[in-house]
Amino acid sequence: LFDTHPIDVACIGIGENGHLAFNDPPADFDTDARILVVDLDEACRKQQVGEGHFPDLDAVPPQALSMSIPAILSARAISCVAPDARKAAAVQCALEGPITPTCPASALRKHHHCRLFLDPASAAQLTLR
Repeated sequence: LFDTHPIDVACIGIGENGHLAFNDPPADFDTDARILVVDLDEACRKQQVGEGHFPDLDAVPPQALSMSIPAILSARAISCVAPDARKAAAVQCALEGPITPTCPASALRKHHHCRLFLDPASAAQLTLR
C-alpha cells in the first residue's frame, strides 16, 4: 500500500525522551518495516500518564503501534507538535544536537518539508532562535 499510495502528511509528536511517534531511543533509522510494534520504555509510559491519557502506569499498555522513522520520513510533508516545558530538552536535542538514534526526533532534520509546532515553553532551551 505504501509503495502505490505514498503518505501525504505524517502527523506526529515529539516525546519527553526525544521519541518520534512511538520510536523510543535508540530508534532504528534503517528498518525496512513501515509499521512497528514497539515496546514502550518507562519514560514514555510515564509521559502517557502525565499527559492524562491513562490514569496510572499500570493502565498504560507495554506496547504500541508506530510508523517507523523511515516511513515517517517518506511522507511528502510532516506536521509535528511538541508542546509544554516537559519537552524542551527533547526539542533542543532534536534541533541542535547531532542526528542520532538516541534522539529519534533529530531525524526530522533529514526531511525537506517538516513543520514543527512549538510553544514558548517547549522552545525555551533553544539557543538558535
